[in-house]
Amino acid sequence: MDLDTVRTFVAAADAGQFQEAAAELAVTQQAVSKRIAALERNLGVRLFTRTPRGAQLTIDGQAFLPHAWELLRVADRAVASVRAGSRPLRVDVIASRSAASGLMRGFHRTHPEIDLDVVMLFDIETAVAAIRSGAIDASFRAVAAPGRPLSEDIESVRVLDEPLQLLTGPAHALAGARSVTIAQLAGHRIWMPGLVPGTEWATYYDDLVAEFGLTIEATGPNFGSDALLDTIADTPALATFMGEQTRLVWPAGHGLRRIPVTGPMPVYPHSLLWHRDNPHPALATLRAHLAATAAGHDAGGTWAPGWVIPH
Repeated sequence: MDLDTVRTFVAAADAGQFQEAAAELAVTQQAVSKRIAALERNLGVRLFTRTPRGAQLTIDGQAFLPHAWELLRVADRAVASVRAGSRPLRVDVIASRSAASGLMRGFHRTHPEIDLDVVMLFDIETAVAAIRSGAIDASFRAVAAPGRPLSEDIESVRVLDEPLQLLTGPAHALAGARSVTIAQLAGHRIWMPGLVPGTEWATYYDDLVAEFGLTIEATGPNFGSDALLDTIADTPALATFMGEQTRLVWPAGHGLRRIPVTGPMPVYPHSLLWHRDNPHPALATLRAHLAATAAGHDAGGTWAPGWVIPH
């Protein structure tokens, strides 16, 4: 059904005259008459009768009017759903307990007026495809690993260098240390069952192992963070890495220790990715917020793989 004819019918019904409807729609009276005639042919009924006072709705016109209003409301909602700024800003944060999730919570506290739709996609290929298709507006990633550069239509900016920490149980040999150097970790078993080959975070830890001669074990099923914490708490020989801003809660009896790593400090480089042609106005607000709140560290005292983008 032609929505222009429906909109013209509603205007004529409200005005009671084709001439006034024409003035409201900024068209000629002849155009109004032609649109109404086309709609009547489409429906197979008369919608108006001409009177000395103007145009009066027939019984069929009265029956059609509330549905015509609803058609126009649905059409307006459909347009608003895709108009820039009318829909929520949709951002991928990878995981609910991650630093990226914390960044978005901070953004929401600063800009509560902006509607957000937070999603969690797994790998960078899925995230980039979603950015390209318009399914999401932005994604937090470590950008691309070697051999997988981003294409020219994807913009990125580094927004957070998150220091790694060592997580141990109370009986681990390093549990009493206030900090550990990365050289001290050589020979210790670091268990990370969530490392999935091909992901950007697996590539990051592969490079960390190669650079400093560490031992990271990714064996065994990944039952989630709660099971990981239980195992670390009960196994003196195991430790794991986590980001400084990763939010975790464990029972008091676990006695887990979060220990800073230094000499140099390994940092996980979070970047924001978006499509260069994305018009959503809240995306610019998010980028400005991240630029104002970005947390970095002296590059001379930190380590990150050479393939990450610079600040």
